[in-house]
Amino acid sequence: MYYHKRTTTVKHTERKKEMERHTFAMEVKKGRMDEYRKRLGEIWPELAAFLDRNQVKNFSIWNAESLIFGYYETVDGHSLSEEEEAAQNRFVDKMADTFDWISTPGQPMRLMYQDFGVVRESKELIRHRMFMTKLKPGCEEEYKRRHDGLVEKRGDTVTQGPDSNFSIWCAGGYIFGYDEIDTTMEKEPTEADKAFTVEWETRQLEIMDWITNDVDWLTGEHHAASVRLAWHG
Repeated sequence: MYYHKRTTTVKHTERKKEMERHTFAMEVKKGRMDEYRKRLGEIWPELAAFLDRNQVKNFSIWNAESLIFGYYETVDGHSLSEEEEAAQNRFVDKMADTFDWISTPGQPMRLMYQDFGVVRESKELIRHRMFMTKLKPGCEEEYKRRHDGLVEKRGDTVTQGPDSNFSIWCAGGYIFGYDEIDTTMEKEPTEADKAFTVEWETRQLEIMDWITNDVDWLTGEHHAASVRLAWHG
């Protein structure tokens, strides 16, 4: 993990204060996944203490195939002391020979889409969703354009749920999406919902290939599920 010099800031509806949202992405080297998991377990007690000291919330690490995606939140404007920055670097150094960076350490990934809605502080009734895709060559700007269209169509309307804190980032030609779903508000999709989803996902398949299994129901293909390797509140 690395604190970013610039971040996306959103007013947290329940906490009544702003938070910064951070992400990172990497690819585990061939044959090193078991070692990556092992070392994550070794550093976890110290890492969890570091997160608590620096008021890092909702920290999670996700995996699909060889890819790793991380997400976490900090209080707006919080920065690390020299001592804490050194501690952060020690965690990274202990893991460094197991992966290659996809995102740039210390820099934010490109934000492609956001629909924060009403962000729930309590995660007890939240189902987390994280997905990964690979953009086809030259399709990054088209992906952004299509999602900008969704934002424009939504206008000033605040999504009440079940989806919240939903954002999509891009780095290294990969797409990483993060979503928090209020399980108390989930409903069976209507026929209109299903038709929109099929139309949208079919168009998206023109510009990207799925890594996770989110649309296997549509394509009949078989992909890996996104797995949450770690979480700390």
